[in-house]
Amino acid sequence: MAKEEIITGLDIGSNQVCCVTGKRSQETGAFEIIGGAKLLCRGVKGGVVINLQETSYAVAKVIEEVEEQTKETVRQIYLGLRGNHIESVNARGAINISRTDKEITAEDVAGAVENAKTIRLSTDREILHTIPQEFSLDHQRGVPNPVGMEGTFLEVDVHILIASTSHLSNIYKSIAQAGFEIIEPIYGLMAVGDLVITQEEKELGCLLIDIGGLTTGISIYTEGSIRFSKELQIGSDFITRDISHSLRTSLSTAQSIKEKYGVAMKNVLKSDTKFDYTGVDGRSIRPCTQRQLVDIIQPRLDQIFVAIDQEVKASNLYDTIIPGGVVVTGGGARLEGMVGAAEQALSCSARIGLPQDIAGPDEIISNTSFATAIGLLRSEFYSGPGYAPQRFIKGASIFKKIKEWVDDTF
Repeated sequence: MAKEEIITGLDIGSNQVCCVTGKRSQETGAFEIIGGAKLLCRGVKGGVVINLQETSYAVAKVIEEVEEQTKETVRQIYLGLRGNHIESVNARGAINISRTDKEITAEDVAGAVENAKTIRLSTDREILHTIPQEFSLDHQRGVPNPVGMEGTFLEVDVHILIASTSHLSNIYKSIAQAGFEIIEPIYGLMAVGDLVITQEEKELGCLLIDIGGLTTGISIYTEGSIRFSKELQIGSDFITRDISHSLRTSLSTAQSIKEKYGVAMKNVLKSDTKFDYTGVDGRSIRPCTQRQLVDIIQPRLDQIFVAIDQEVKASNLYDTIIPGGVVVTGGGARLEGMVGAAEQALSCSARIGLPQDIAGPDEIISNTSFATAIGLLRSEFYSGPGYAPQRFIKGASIFKKIKEWVDDTF
């Protein structure tokens, strides 16, 4: 019987927690999602914990729901992190190879990456990830993996993600209080990028837009690596609030209206459907049309895309995204007509980002709200040369090897 490994990813989003459990075949490496749930959480705002107890409760509740679906017990998780406290910077490191054999080793690669990490940080900031973009050997650029090659001067360009130490500690505390261990904390935008973008798109150059509730993450890929990432303090919940204020109804009713009748642009409307909704008093029934609704949605969506466009142009990487285009994902991507809105606003091709090469229930893998949590399940497989995952569970790899040896032997 084929051996399978059960893995769980927990995404602490901008205002919700989302959990997915999958199983991976140890023979083929194929993934299958076997359960998933999400829960709005008032203890989290913009990816930052503002109430430990409410966040712990939401984490325990959403994992419990997944355990009931899958009949599997969850103890350890891959944790997805978001929020505008996470910043990025590009840096370069280098190391001289003075040995007589001149053969580059994994230790040399690690040394060059460590050299690149010597950047100035304030006392409340720490490095979350250091992702090698490109190696140069004796000034020859474009070396994907220098290990085993010969040279005397090794350089590496890296993308460094930096986070607030106190905000990270509060998230880790909420997970511990819920009774779970963190295998590895992962920047959620990186996880979803590796899930929904193809390697060819990364090589060509593309823009990832992950529209969450209170934040929108953007990443730019070119020449196969991530070059830029940024969290914007605006998301799809701003649209929900606009609907709530304009139609004088509750936020929950506004969310329901957005999901059922909302469209991104007027030219997407096939007909001007009329619908009724309940007012904020909970009693009065009021009429509305889809055309009136799009008049509320479109200005806020335009504001989101203008903010994205400004960040992309400020990065000086706009020209690099045109070949691969735009990939839109996250809960906000579910709005009908989002692809057309992205193409019109950013003047390049666009598509919806859904999981690649993942099997499972359609209501999970086709729901962009789960994309980050699903991406976390594959986190251990995007570690290239020089990438050092921040493992929280000491000795996990040794335990895994011993377990595999015992399983194989007995």
